[in-house]
Amino acid sequence: MSERSAAPGGLALVEWLVNTLDIEVGRDALDTEEGRADLGIADDELDTARALRESLRAALLAHAGHPPHATVLPLGELLAHAPLLVTVDDTDGSAALTPADTGPLLSRVAAAVARALIEGTWQRLKACEAPDCHWAYYDRSPAGRSRWCSMRVCGARAKMRRYRAKDR
Repeated sequence: MSERSAAPGGLALVEWLVNTLDIEVGRDALDTEEGRADLGIADDELDTARALRESLRAALLAHAGHPPHATVLPLGELLAHAPLLVTVDDTDGSAALTPADTGPLLSRVAAAVARALIEGTWQRLKACEAPDCHWAYYDRSPAGRSRWCSMRVCGARAKMRRYRAKDR
């Protein structure tokens, strides 16, 4: 788990969804009613939510330059089924992409990804390179090159493994 602050804006939803699965301990928050309620996931959305979570994780690993963790449905194929609307504010004329229906998780995630693309923040949402972690985090480093969700945990473990391997 990361000590980093949550991703900005709608990316916090994406980060939260990806982090519903704690790979290291094998705990899936979507297995509980409370975990599904936190994200507003209906029981009939559970399979889609899990597929979406793993497709998002694969994309976030790619953002950090890592291969996918598993064979997953392409994220673009999943998001293609999410209806979005262009809304225009009558007061200032600003426009935004919004979910056509605020209920389905897929539409809310698609809107968050679209907004992050527009804002240029999508590539900053990454997944930790540690195979027993893959926790989602927002990379706030100036160069955008962080590799682990936590330098204290995953980064330290990776550096220790490299050191021990070199010492052999």
